[in-house]
Amino acid sequence: MAVTLIEIYKKLYDYFGPQHWWPAQTPFEVMVGAILTQNTNWSNVEKAIQNLKRKKLLSAKKLYRLPEKKLAALIRSAGYYNIKANRLKNFLDFFIKKYKGDIRKLSKGNTRVFREALLSVKGIGAETADSILLYALNKPIFVVDAYTKRILARHKIVSPDAGYAEVQGIFMQNLKKDQKLFNEYHALLVKLGKEFCLKNKPKCGLCPLK
Repeated sequence: MAVTLIEIYKKLYDYFGPQHWWPAQTPFEVMVGAILTQNTNWSNVEKAIQNLKRKKLLSAKKLYRLPEKKLAALIRSAGYYNIKANRLKNFLDFFIKKYKGDIRKLSKGNTRVFREALLSVKGIGAETADSILLYALNKPIFVVDAYTKRILARHKIVSPDAGYAEVQGIFMQNLKKDQKLFNEYHALLVKLGKEFCLKNKPKCGLCPLK
């Protein structure tokens, strides 16, 4: 399995090159983006984040003090804005009260313990929690999304109904636990999923993994 995963990575890297993901200026921006990107595309999230930047509100303490309705209006482009404003507020409440809004305190903590704490926050699922850990805190944990599951299922590596933990375990157990590798690998799978391994009309004949 390890050989297969490495071969997939090399083919994708040779074809697409480095992805420079996650596109953000600060770890906190990554955290906000990870919550806003649920059930929408990244271009919509970028618009919402730019709104927050224009208003000079993209900091944990400023967003924590901002009324939820005002926050919802500012992130409207991200879709499901009322729900996402509530989820952001839940996260900010956790981040401010438990860690005083200090990224350094998160980075120094135990990854497993912090992951469990994140998952206890209403609205934070496994993919969002792991995105925060990998991309904001540089922890070596593999992020699984719909693209990852679809690609692995179509290559008969997992069953179509495989769960998050099972798919994540394939990468975590067979590859070196390296943050940079996991970062690049996940970004390359997303790129493949968007351009070739489409949900309804996959371009199998042109796929770099054919």
